[in-house]
Amino acid sequence: MAAAAGPLLRLRSLCRVLLFLSQFYILSGGESTEIPPYMMKCPSNGLCSRLPADCIDCATNFSCVYGKPVTFDCTVKPSVTCVDQDFKSQKSFIINMTCRFCWQLPETDYECSNSTSCMTVSCPRQRYTANCTVRDHIHCLGNRTFPKMLYCNWTGGYKWSTALALSITLGGFGADRFYLGQWREGLGKLFSFGGLGIWTLIDVLLIGVGYVGPADGSLYI
Repeated sequence: MAAAAGPLLRLRSLCRVLLFLSQFYILSGGESTEIPPYMMKCPSNGLCSRLPADCIDCATNFSCVYGKPVTFDCTVKPSVTCVDQDFKSQKSFIINMTCRFCWQLPETDYECSNSTSCMTVSCPRQRYTANCTVRDHIHCLGNRTFPKMLYCNWTGGYKWSTALALSITLGGFGADRFYLGQWREGLGKLFSFGGLGIWTLIDVLLIGVGYVGPADGSLYI
């Protein structure tokens, strides 16, 4: 009985060692099943020519003539599957595009970050540095993320019509300035009865032409 138990114990020990080695092999990356990050943007079995730029690698030619049509040879990245017009699987294909850098694209072809810390109502009108990213289905030369100077154009939800109506009806009590968040000017109009009417008339004109805006520097809706 004891003689039969010896080989059984050695077999169990061997199984444990093999299990430990297999787990170590997996954790070390030997059988990594991690999905590449770009796969989240890559549709399965779609047209190769319509794949987002993150899903393909293209041999770009920077010596092409700006604004002219150009063709580039492209291949899909690993794990990406696509088909041609006949629904046949392919790895290499040609993309037709216009020769231009990403920062030269029309504004409709990229998205930019917004800034809420600059003054939109100022003279001269302020600009801010935005980080812009090309849309997935647009192909271009160079970096797909680039900085660009844009005019401040954010809004805090203030309506020009409401501000003008308050200035005409209750401007003598500073209601227009209070609405725009300018409480110091509002108190000044309130205790001076609208500057005896003169300040009220001036504010109607300034708000009417858009010279006076919200205190946070945003645009009217």
